Amino acid sequence: MAVFDHPDDREMRALLETCRTVAVVGLSPKPDRDSHRVAAYLKAQGYKIIPVHPKAREILGEKVYARLAEIPEPVDVVYIFRRADQVLPFVEAALALKPRAIWLPLGVISPEAAALAQEHGITMIMDRCMMIEHRRLLGA
Repeated sequence: MAVFDHPDDREMRALLETCRTVAVVGLSPKPDRDSHRVAAYLKAQGYKIIPVHPKAREILGEKVYARLAEIPEPVDVVYIFRRADQVLPFVEAALALKPRAIWLPLGVISPEAAALAQEHGITMIMDRCMMIEHRRLLGA
């Protein structure tokens, strides 16, 4: 398996500045959940949020898709709020969307998913919070 390297700060800043559409897998309709707080923050910063949840119809005022394959528009980042042992199938599904990046939140690491993303030329970010990195690198 290839060695995994996160993008450096310059690359991550460029990604955060140029990627505007984020599909959020596992976006909870519950405001106290991390996925909801992070997505709400990103939306407030001007990102288009596309919720992916198997049962909800609307979250954060946005139409919800049950699966990544149902999203009818280009996606820049697929942000996967699932446990590490559940990530790989979502990364496999994300490949069809051809995102610039796949992001896993704090505490979520999947070497298999990283290798798959890397094989397809997709930037993989693991064990990082997009909200924290946005605040740190863009000063919001």
